[in-house]
Amino acid sequence: MEFTERKRWAFLGLPFTFTIYTVREDLITVQEGFLSKKENDCYMYKVQDVELIRTFWERIFGIGTVKCYTGDTTDKELYLRHIKNSKAVKDFILEASEEARMKRRTMNMLNIGAQDLSDLDPDD
Repeated sequence: MEFTERKRWAFLGLPFTFTIYTVREDLITVQEGFLSKKENDCYMYKVQDVELIRTFWERIFGIGTVKCYTGDTTDKELYLRHIKNSKAVKDFILEASEEARMKRRTMNMLNIGAQDLSDLDPDD
């Protein structure tokens, strides 16, 4: 499955921008620019969490912003701004990122409330 969405104006949700988001099962690609093009990719297994942001005006015009928290070096937070089908895209990214991590056998470890071992005296 693949989603290709164009960034839209927040006003009326019109697609008069030169930013295209492509979300595939293994990769998220952001293409920006008209004369000077910039392309940024993020592997799906690097996506750690996804957030859907829909302001009042975005809800009125049927668009939303998907915020991806990634382990990527270029973009720690990857935004897919003002896109249609934002809820479906968010759900797809969540499922595809989990599948990609399972395929690559990567684990995301959290250190919650663990003691910092660097402060301990090795003689104790």
